[in-house]
Amino acid sequence: MQAYVEALRAALASLAAHRLRSFLTTLGILIGTASVIAVVSLVQGMSESIKGQFADIGGSTLTLRAENDNDNYRTGKLNNISVADIEVLRHRVAGVGQVAPMLQVPAARASYKGRSTMPEVYGTTSEFQAVRARYPQIGRFIVAGDDASRRRVAVIGTKLRDDLKMPKNPIGEYFMLGGEWFKVVGVMEPQGEIFGFSQDNYAAIPFDVARGMSGYANEPMLMASFTVQRMEEIDAVRERVRRALRASRRVKADAEDTFTVEAADSFVKQFEKVTGTITAVVAGIVGISLLVGGIGIMNIMLVSVTERTREIGILKALGATRRDILVQFLLEAALLALLGGVIGIVLGYAAGAGIAALIPDFPPASVPVWVVLVAAGFSALVGVVFGLMPASKAAGLDPIEALRYE
Repeated sequence: MQAYVEALRAALASLAAHRLRSFLTTLGILIGTASVIAVVSLVQGMSESIKGQFADIGGSTLTLRAENDNDNYRTGKLNNISVADIEVLRHRVAGVGQVAPMLQVPAARASYKGRSTMPEVYGTTSEFQAVRARYPQIGRFIVAGDDASRRRVAVIGTKLRDDLKMPKNPIGEYFMLGGEWFKVVGVMEPQGEIFGFSQDNYAAIPFDVARGMSGYANEPMLMASFTVQRMEEIDAVRERVRRALRASRRVKADAEDTFTVEAADSFVKQFEKVTGTITAVVAGIVGISLLVGGIGIMNIMLVSVTERTREIGILKALGATRRDILVQFLLEAALLALLGGVIGIVLGYAAGAGIAALIPDFPPASVPVWVVLVAAGFSALVGVVFGLMPASKAAGLDPIEALRYE
């Protein structure tokens, strides 16, 4: 152990004696590590933000939506979820809990005291807040009586409230929505932005009122979220829903489904796949940068071996073994790479945090501990791998020839 401590001390002394050269040698490792940490911190920050928004929904919530491909859009023959499909969910599938249909009202302009905007407007039922874990911040949500009586009431998002410059507590205020007067009964908890788009610029109205505004004769774009009574039966319930809907929609046995039943948090899973791909691509690019940095370290270490030939001869004459010389030069190479890696981690996180702060409403940068450890460890490994040849050269020098070297 004493020999390794002494080798570490000698390696640190050698690096300190050539500070500028040591720093320039680590630039390749530094830039590569900083790049990957900056990108990972931004991607992980966004991923954590999205996961947080879907965390309350849980894994027992499923979403039913129509399935349309390019041919459907090209021919105009779109598949739709109907009110009859919603009723099948409610009454004909065992294991389904609460069902919250959603109907988007197209092109519904909102106006209030001379100010107007175009929010997202959808109709839903009282089950929505429990199924989607979205609750009012002020006032109340839509209740069953609102839908049964077709009351013109609305629950709005905070951005819609602010865009129309309504009071902070707008309960009881009336505003125009799609050419009709609605009374504000609640303001939903803010959800923030995702990919630069606000999730709070909307109004929720009773489902049957929305059907009337969309035209009962038309086929509106419906979807529905529903809960599963028992978490362990989620796959079985999904299959029951699929079979019941295929039967009610009269889908032929050899035809593909015209709808899809997916987990409500499937967007998170898809985003995780995207972030994984981005991280892999960045890792590949950074790998090239680290390769260049490793070659730089090997080059400088070879120069160092040549410069210190007499020193190596003296060490061997005093009893230093081949292993002692090998360990000392490997430690120098590893320390050079590790230094670049540590500085790169700090600069990369600072860059990621700075970029996140400059983009409005972008989630704060986040770097998992495992990424830091892997980055630092990989940097040191690069130093060891590319320092192996110079260290072997130094360890293999003949002591007599080394002492004669000028």
